[in-house]
Amino acid sequence: MSLVSRSSARRRTTIAASLGGALALALTACGSHPSPASSAPGRATPSSAAPGTHHGDSAMPGMPGMNMNTGDGLVTKKDGYMLAAKAATLPTGKATDYRFAITGPDAEPVTDFAVEQTKRLHFYAIRSDLTGFQHLHPTMADDGTWTAGLAALRPGSWRLFAQFTPRTGAGKGQDFVLSRTVTVPGSAATAVLPKAATSTTADGYTVTVHGELMAGMAHPLTVTVSKDGKPVTDLQPYLGTYAHLTAFHEGDQAFAHLHPETEANGRRGGPRLSFHAELPKSGNWRLFLQFRTAGTLHTAALTLRVS
Repeated sequence: MSLVSRSSARRRTTIAASLGGALALALTACGSHPSPASSAPGRATPSSAAPGTHHGDSAMPGMPGMNMNTGDGLVTKKDGYMLAAKAATLPTGKATDYRFAITGPDAEPVTDFAVEQTKRLHFYAIRSDLTGFQHLHPTMADDGTWTAGLAALRPGSWRLFAQFTPRTGAGKGQDFVLSRTVTVPGSAATAVLPKAATSTTADGYTVTVHGELMAGMAHPLTVTVSKDGKPVTDLQPYLGTYAHLTAFHEGDQAFAHLHPETEANGRRGGPRLSFHAELPKSGNWRLFLQFRTAGTLHTAALTLRVS
């Protein structure tokens, strides 16, 4: 069987439970990957904090632009739903599968999830210093065990997030973000967070952010993509839109998903991308914008100051 735990959890309140079943978890990860097509299902096509990383994707959009009040993702249990996993320590220096389950208020593994931005579950890994970012899409077995293929993780403390919406049960239609921390043994030098800036480069592309954000308030945020001084208009659909944007808060790794305002309506998009931004805390946030061109997924990272 698997690491499936018997716990309660739901996507917006308290999740409690105990891991049951035998699911040995091994994992590790981070990194960079070229084209999603080159990865095995559930394996992270590494996306690293450094600009220019790639990985997985898929087919049918959820509802870009919807308002998801998921909290900051810094809990393992909420509303009777729990992110159940056994591994507290992960190996260093090699790709590993991380297995987990989402258990519901009845302490049983949840197996029925709504599709949001083409996926039933989004999984993220981020180091405590906001480096080593990975965004992947695990596969689920019939018993509710998810397998996330992580690229090699550097030594340090990592937080792993699962973002999902139950399609049935007590939490039907509610959006959840739950997380757990793991430790990767070894010498863990901490990187200094880059200063706040409105633009950055990734794989030769320049990404510029427009908009002033205030904590706890909804704001429009516009991102433009250019290359060699020219607007980029050949962005390919990725997760139902032309770019995916997530953010993590400096200090506690609080999570936020900035939702795209429009769905992809053709094979080419850009250069302007509009997002609904609602960041719950003031301070520095590390933004990770993922976009695809010519079959390759790029990841651009920049620091945004929120007042």
